[in-house]
Formats: sequence, structure tokens, C-alpha cells
Amino acid sequence: MLLLHCPYCGARPEIEFRCGGEAHIARPAHPDACDDAAWADFLYSRTNPKGPHAERWLHAHGCGRWFNARRDTASDAFTASYPMGTPRPAGGA
Repeated sequence: MLLLHCPYCGARPEIEFRCGGEAHIARPAHPDACDDAAWADFLYSRTNPKGPHAERWLHAHGCGRWFNARRDTASDAFTASYPMGTPRPAGGA
């Protein structure tokens, strides 16, 4: 069983969580002022690295809060988790 560490609740089984995609994607400051290509890039373009990757996670069957986690996509190992709005920890994407 894969355990994820919720920064608010502690370690819990994977089935309690839902992945929300790549973390640290900045929304354009003025969506009406950007062109269609820039808006499409914001909505659809994501990195897909082999190795460390920052993702958003929801503790759906627990506290119900969102947080960020760094996961190695090659080994599926979680190396860090941290609250939303805090900088990503050093040591990878």
C-alpha cells in the first residue's frame, strides 16, 4: 500500500487522496488581456517529466484540504509534501 503524508493529518493510505495535476501553475494576471495561444498554454500545457515532479493533491476522504507533494514519477515514491502557498522544497521539480 502506498502511503501519502498529508501535512495536516499525517500519513494515510493512497485511496484517501485524489491527484489534482501539476503544482505551481500560475494563472495569467489578466486572462482577458492574454492572447488565445497563451490562454491555451495555461490550460493545457503541462510538463511530464521522468523523475521528481510537483503535484497538487486533495485529501478527499480526510481533512478535505489541498496540498502539494513532490513525487518521483519513475518510482512513484513521494519525497515531500507541503501546504499550498508555500515554496516547493529544494531537491527537484
